[in-house]
Amino acid sequence: MKYVIHIVVVTVFVVSMAMHVVWAEEYRLGPGDILTFGVWGYEDLQVKELAIRPDGKVAFPIVGEIDALGTSTGQLTELLTEGLSHYINDPKVTVNIIKFRTIRVYVLGEVVKPGMYELEKQHNLLDALGAAGSYTRNAAKKKVYIIRKDQTSTPVKVNLMNIWEKGDMTQNYALGDGDVVYLSNNGRINFTTDILPFAMGSYYIGHM
Repeated sequence: MKYVIHIVVVTVFVVSMAMHVVWAEEYRLGPGDILTFGVWGYEDLQVKELAIRPDGKVAFPIVGEIDALGTSTGQLTELLTEGLSHYINDPKVTVNIIKFRTIRVYVLGEVVKPGMYELEKQHNLLDALGAAGSYTRNAAKKKVYIIRKDQTSTPVKVNLMNIWEKGDMTQNYALGDGDVVYLSNNGRINFTTDILPFAMGSYYIGHM
């Protein structure tokens, strides 16, 4: 019973922390997000569905291409307003997100529900843990590893206690499509045998 209560409390805490991060940080646009665009009083300029391209750009009427990668809807609205102001007097621009992009990540090891998850909106470590039901009682919370799909670097080691106890959100790393989050237990971990089925590589992270 104590174990069940522990899991419930931890799960609620992880999810609430993830939601706090979403509220605290304004969403940044990226490829795959779908927007609506309009200018008050100009029905012909309304675009009901506009996807951000893989290069991070979008093409708007009159204004042309704008780099939307990493901007918020507010910042994009300002860019469009500035561009349209050369053609329209005091344009009232609205930009809304109608569909958030999703990424797929693997959350493995000492989590309640290991597996593949699609993350929408914020794509970070806390969201991934929340999707997997948080960590188990046996998880080594100071040994959480992020393995990047592109394999350009060694796994990133995260100490969750720095997030919980110190509020260090720099440890709440952004995740990319195909990344793996692995929560170890208190024993040694061999990347080849434990992670290889889910991510290519040959790292040994037992003593990181």
